[in-house]
Amino acid sequence: MEQTKQAVSTSLYENVAYLRERLGVGKSFDVIHLDVEYAGRQMAFFMIDGFVKDDLLHLIMKFFARLPKDALEENALEKLLKTYIPYIELEKTDDLNRVVDAVLAGPTALVVDGIAYAILIDARTYPVRGPQEPDMERVVRGARDGFVETIVFNTALTRRRVRDRTLRMEYMQVGRRSKTDICVCYIEDIANPEIVHSVKEAISKIDTDGLPMGEKTLEEFISGRHWNPYPVVRYTERPDTAAVHLYEGHVLVMVDGSPSVLIMPATFWHHLQHAEEYRNKPVVGAYLRFVRFLAVWASIFLLPLWYLLMKEPERLPDALAFIGKATKGELPLLAQLITIELGIDMLRMAAIHTPSSLATALGLVAALMIGGIAVQVGIFSNEVILYFSMATIGTFATPSYELGLANRLVRIGLLIATALFGVYGYIIGITLWLLMLARMKSFTVPYLWPFIPFSYRAMRDVLVRSPIPLKNRRPTVLHPRDPDR
Repeated sequence: MEQTKQAVSTSLYENVAYLRERLGVGKSFDVIHLDVEYAGRQMAFFMIDGFVKDDLLHLIMKFFARLPKDALEENALEKLLKTYIPYIELEKTDDLNRVVDAVLAGPTALVVDGIAYAILIDARTYPVRGPQEPDMERVVRGARDGFVETIVFNTALTRRRVRDRTLRMEYMQVGRRSKTDICVCYIEDIANPEIVHSVKEAISKIDTDGLPMGEKTLEEFISGRHWNPYPVVRYTERPDTAAVHLYEGHVLVMVDGSPSVLIMPATFWHHLQHAEEYRNKPVVGAYLRFVRFLAVWASIFLLPLWYLLMKEPERLPDALAFIGKATKGELPLLAQLITIELGIDMLRMAAIHTPSSLATALGLVAALMIGGIAVQVGIFSNEVILYFSMATIGTFATPSYELGLANRLVRIGLLIATALFGVYGYIIGITLWLLMLARMKSFTVPYLWPFIPFSYRAMRDVLVRSPIPLKNRRPTVLHPRDPDR
């Protein structure tokens, strides 16, 4: 529900009374109201303790203290904005509700008796960590900086790599109560205007009181398909990865308070790319990509296929006879597979909640419990441990954490389908999975492009890490304004 405008009065008393009530002065210890008098004028500062730069406000107040009494007799507002407030980020507003929202976001508000405007001084600072290499996107060689939780830092990290004069950083706010700052970032001379418009329109239609989980809440609002596990946007915490996608014609969305940047649109294949492939020679990068693809496919199809061959051993080719039959355990084979799937997820969650000082102990407990005692007792067979380990390694080799979790759910679904209907369940399950992905779109872009619809040149670039000098065309599916690099 949009707030109505509350005009700033020329009476300082009325403005102060309104701001004190709306900001909760006296109810919240960190909301500061400071009455001052400079140049013969009554003034009032409103700010949030912890957001304001004390040294900067102290400097401004020293300037004010030196003003003669007649300094603000004429054109007081213009003199304050252009002469007497030595700061860069200044703004005036005639809406007290805008002042309230601004103060809660960090800037300092100055109201002056006799002036029907409030001055917003964006002298804010946030508790912030330094840019560090993201844990999820590590590389052997390359940049070690990563996005942080402050949106202004993230825009600066992006501009450091993209010095294009048409790089646009458009500011938006979402949340009736949270007023979360959002930045839509794109290169105007490259990005398709229709994609930019659709992203901004989707964000502007969000009607909620806040974004408690930052970029994840935003993604659920703009992507839809709430029960589909596959992500239609890509997350990254690396500025170099974000810059690469900007030059291709993608749109970035940054959310204040989150170190993850959303890349839109994103296909299935975008989630299989990793910066490490481009930090090596093309042949090495192509090999790494091949291995990664092999691991991802194994994480989805290997375990259900092995279960099918164990359930219907007559389908096992002679060339694969060394696989043999699974050792019988106390539990049925399907129950073993489902149990270990759930057990690995429990261990993953336990690792997240375990302090780093206890991580080694947790690893030892997991190794003894699953690798040794569980097999000796008969809960699991050695073959189940082997093939599930191979599938789990493939899951961890998936660059996108969200895609890895989605593939895990598909693997469980294929296991159940294979257990119920045998080879028909396995084939039909894979077919339904492909149909689901083929029907998906990310902001009008087919999710499986360039596989469906097929594009030879683009599919070649997906499967093989091509040398950068040969990649002289941007993805055609994005319909960029400038298709040539």
